[in-house]
Amino acid sequence: MTLTTYAMVAQVRFRELWTRLALAAFIGVTAWVISPSIWPAVWLGGVLATQTVDWLVFRRFRENPRWVPDRAYVALSCLVTFLGVAVYSGIAVYLWITGGEIGRLFAIVQVAGGLLHVSLHMHHARPILISAVATHGAYFLSLPIMTAVIIGEWQEALIAIGCLLYMSHLVVAVRQSSTITGALRAANAEAQEARHKAEVANAAKSDFLAVISHEIRTPMNAVISAANLLRRTRLDDQQSEHVTMLTDAGDVLMGLLNDVLDVSKIEAGKMELEVTDMDVRARLTALRRLWEPRASANDVNLVVRIAPAVPDAVRTDPLRFQQILFNLISNAVKFTASGEIVVSVDWVDGQMVVAVTDSGVGIPADRLGNVFNSFEQADAGTTRRYGGTGLGLAISRKLARLMGGDLTATSVVGQGSTFTLSLPMAMAVAVVEGETSGPADVSALQGRSILAADDHEVNRRILKLLLEPHGCNLTLVENGQEALEAAAGQRFDAILLDMQMPVMDGLEAARRLRAGGQNRTTPVIALTANALDTHRAAWDQVGVHAFLTKPIDPILLASTLAEACADDGASVEAAVA
Repeated sequence: MTLTTYAMVAQVRFRELWTRLALAAFIGVTAWVISPSIWPAVWLGGVLATQTVDWLVFRRFRENPRWVPDRAYVALSCLVTFLGVAVYSGIAVYLWITGGEIGRLFAIVQVAGGLLHVSLHMHHARPILISAVATHGAYFLSLPIMTAVIIGEWQEALIAIGCLLYMSHLVVAVRQSSTITGALRAANAEAQEARHKAEVANAAKSDFLAVISHEIRTPMNAVISAANLLRRTRLDDQQSEHVTMLTDAGDVLMGLLNDVLDVSKIEAGKMELEVTDMDVRARLTALRRLWEPRASANDVNLVVRIAPAVPDAVRTDPLRFQQILFNLISNAVKFTASGEIVVSVDWVDGQMVVAVTDSGVGIPADRLGNVFNSFEQADAGTTRRYGGTGLGLAISRKLARLMGGDLTATSVVGQGSTFTLSLPMAMAVAVVEGETSGPADVSALQGRSILAADDHEVNRRILKLLLEPHGCNLTLVENGQEALEAAAGQRFDAILLDMQMPVMDGLEAARRLRAGGQNRTTPVIALTANALDTHRAAWDQVGVHAFLTKPIDPILLASTLAEACADDGASVEAAVA
């Protein structure tokens, strides 16, 4: 017998205490009406006393559900149950003897109801169940038998036979209920265990992806940065072609890595949307400008048609909106050898509806439903012929549904396909995207003192090669502790910190820099291969100027540093003033 069975009985009895007392009051009043005397009141007092003792004895199970009782306490619990039932159903004897036909009928119903009640609610703990059922059963069978013996009318014994049949059926019902309850409990335990394993597996998957992301980004930083540095040198046509091959392959690999991370975030429910105002026409123009040269190279005309009803500005997540359309147009360009790609934009009942129609190879009807599944394409030869992993459309549909909309597809083999994106959006005031001060002037980096901490020698060399041509004075260190020591002796215009480093990581170094010293207000820029949202959030908590990921984008790095240095200079001038 397990501990939890006693705890379950104790909890049920506690929850139904007031119901039992209210029912006892009703039975007592009924007994007094049927056969007026002082005994119903005496009986009611006995019920209150035994229920109080029951509450005290079973309280220990409620307060400590995992407590395993010894034999003595089990015996005490059974005794208390026996006495409580004996008193509670004792009114049946009074009614059977003094209440006439009505009293006898009420008495037998009262005992039968008690039997049903304890059978359903006490079957978890067999010793308690036996103690209760034995008492009720004694009343149930002995009353009609006693009458048959005393008055000599043996037909009364038929009532006892009926009671015995009732009890046998009740035993069968209780066994079935106990079996079902046990099966449900086992199934629930298995479900909980499966859920726990799934959570552990999901956590392991997230950790694995975080590690893989970091480990891939670190060497890719060297590959892509080396290619970008080569591009800056004097190259002949063949060498330039080789560098282009390197950068294109690097872009494909990084795109694949980002797609896998996006799928993982969406499935884990960790994808967060950032809703802001978006200039619709500017965003679509930027996409057309990006893909038009690639489409033209395939002798394909790329057309964007925007209906007059489409508002100038809407509130949505511009990055995810652009990501979906980027995937759709990318697919259209990939699978269209000639003809036309039309991006039609309309506004219908508060929803932006974007249809990307191509005149490409089309998708067979039996495969159309699978194109939105992760890692699936129209046929096995698609990957060999056109490349890709089959993640783009899967991510796009998941993002669309996460944003409250949907992505659907229709296609005819040999004639082309249409992918229709529907997203609910709110209209916003007109905005002009890019109407800012523009990219920072990288000439502002001339003569600036930059501190950079990275434990990989190759990464430090890349930073030196990327930044020294801009006139920066670089101080390179290998970990956060060395960065603190360098910052203690010199004020820097900006500080670059990697995240994972030996001795002291970048987050701890940033916290200590902010705690005090001459560089407490110096802009800190995270430059790391840890690119997940959790990593970004961790850097946000320590207060960084920007969060940049590897592989390093040379232009973005230079402009971010220039902006940080300009901001720092302005803040210093304001402090002096």
